[in-house]
Amino acid sequence: MSAAVQPAVSDEVIVYKRRRTVELVLLLFAQTFGLAGWIITSLNLYGTLPEGLVPAAALWYGLGIATHLVVRFRLPYADPVILPAVFLLNGLGLAMISRIDQIPEPAANDAATQLLWTALGLSLFAAVVFVLRDHRRLQRYPYLMFIAGLVLLLLPLVPVIGVTSGGAQIWIRVFGLSFQPAEVAKILLAIAFAAYLYEKREVLALAGRRVLGIDLPRPRDLGPIAVMWLTALVVMVYQNDLGTSLLFFGLFTVMIYVATERPAWPILAGISFVGAALAAWRFTNHVPRRVNAWLDPFSDYDRNLQIISAQFGYAWGGLFGRGWGLGRPGLTPLAKSDMIAAALGEEIGVLGLMGVILVYALLIARGFKTALTSPDGFGKLLATGLSFAFALQVFAIIGGVTRLLPLTGLTTPFMSQGGSSLVANWIIIAILMIISHRGRMPQAATAAPREAGAVDDATQVIAR
Repeated sequence: MSAAVQPAVSDEVIVYKRRRTVELVLLLFAQTFGLAGWIITSLNLYGTLPEGLVPAAALWYGLGIATHLVVRFRLPYADPVILPAVFLLNGLGLAMISRIDQIPEPAANDAATQLLWTALGLSLFAAVVFVLRDHRRLQRYPYLMFIAGLVLLLLPLVPVIGVTSGGAQIWIRVFGLSFQPAEVAKILLAIAFAAYLYEKREVLALAGRRVLGIDLPRPRDLGPIAVMWLTALVVMVYQNDLGTSLLFFGLFTVMIYVATERPAWPILAGISFVGAALAAWRFTNHVPRRVNAWLDPFSDYDRNLQIISAQFGYAWGGLFGRGWGLGRPGLTPLAKSDMIAAALGEEIGVLGLMGVILVYALLIARGFKTALTSPDGFGKLLATGLSFAFALQVFAIIGGVTRLLPLTGLTTPFMSQGGSSLVANWIIIAILMIISHRGRMPQAATAAPREAGAVDDATQVIAR
């Protein structure tokens, strides 16, 4: 090739600003919301500051600062908004659990246990950040992770260790400790899907017959979606868990669409899932109950007490809420776990709940932006899958609590009581921040094309 037509090598490097100080300021501000909710609850209920305020505040802010230091020295180019948003949600969840602890006599102590789970989640966050220097190392074992994820997803069906709670068989109990394996399976399957789909994206993108203007995939390529469809059906029917089946099947569908850019895949997936859901509604007992509770909850007051109480709580709280400690969230069953969004809506109002939803939306948007900035295809798929799973989970549970959708058994990420979901979601945040760091590191301007909108954060161009 002659020198006249050779591409010019740029002497400029696109560099994102690290923004770690901005992250620290946002983090301390975000942590204050949860602490303020705890203090206001005590003032409204007892007229005094809560006991142990100083050590609890020191521990809470200490956890945040320690996590920030891990990010500052290990992932200096990571997205500066993700960590404060997560701490804001986690803090509000702790404050509401502590508020509901005050209802029984004597008061419960579940908030302290949740704080311990938070500390464990942050420890695993730091461990992942230190051990996993490059997210592309996760790409090596897709089939092993896929098998492990499926085993964990179906483990609650094992008679000896499987536990049924609230009509759904999604828990296992070992040595007296309960755990929800689907939370870990979510991470493993997202990694496995990303690795497999990135490797097979060209094969899966090949079109077969054209039907009604849609290029359908070849029959030989339908195996992966058939496996996930059958897995989702097993979870829906035998584990009595519509939410988990929707989450995993939706995760796979979106990732295969992003990998192939073929609309036939989500169309086929949607049709097959709707067909399975209709069959479950016709031939099972739990799916019709959820649908009836959604469409006409007052037809059976005793059976649908949970969703009815949540609606009364929203109505009583109104637009601005009753105030921390001044509502009656304890009247709603499972207010600390499944219905914590309803408890928040009652005490901080519809406007407060909308603010929480906006924080979730901001976190999800930064996750998708992480996918845009990732310079490798595996990272793009993995960040997209994890962010979409997070979005779908938030949509399903808050949609169910507000009667936009049938109620599912999913948790409200970072807010619901329980260690399985909290720890797993902190691991997801660690992976997202590692991908974000790799995508925002200094790279030559010609090294890899950037997606539209991927560099609208504060950047600087320096000479190489």
